[in-house]
Amino acid sequence: VQLQASGGGLVQAGGSLRLSCSASGLPLNNYAVGWFRQAPGKEREGVSCISSSDGSTHYADSVKGRFTISRDNHKNTVYLQMDLLEPGDTGVYYCAGADAAGSYSGWGQGTQVTVSS
Repeated sequence: VQLQASGGGLVQAGGSLRLSCSASGLPLNNYAVGWFRQAPGKEREGVSCISSSDGSTHYADSVKGRFTISRDNHKNTVYLQMDLLEPGDTGVYYCAGADAAGSYSGWGQGTQVTVSS
């Protein structure tokens, strides 16, 4: 099962976007879900994750205070609210689900986020 990321686009620096992560036929509330991004010429990096148990969240230092991850179990969707976007946030954003061992899988095609200066 692949998780589908959507909601990307082109935005000016200082703007906002909300990304969505969904999975048909897979209850996301049973899994920790992480958001990752990959900029051109760079390795994929973790951005944020949310646990399946208590909803605890974690953020990369580069996005703390600007990005917010959340769940809507009724919609089977995990969101990444991105505010105060910077050109350095440009990249393809992916979401994936983690198993009990913390191994992520279900990578989909990702969604492009481009922040212009």
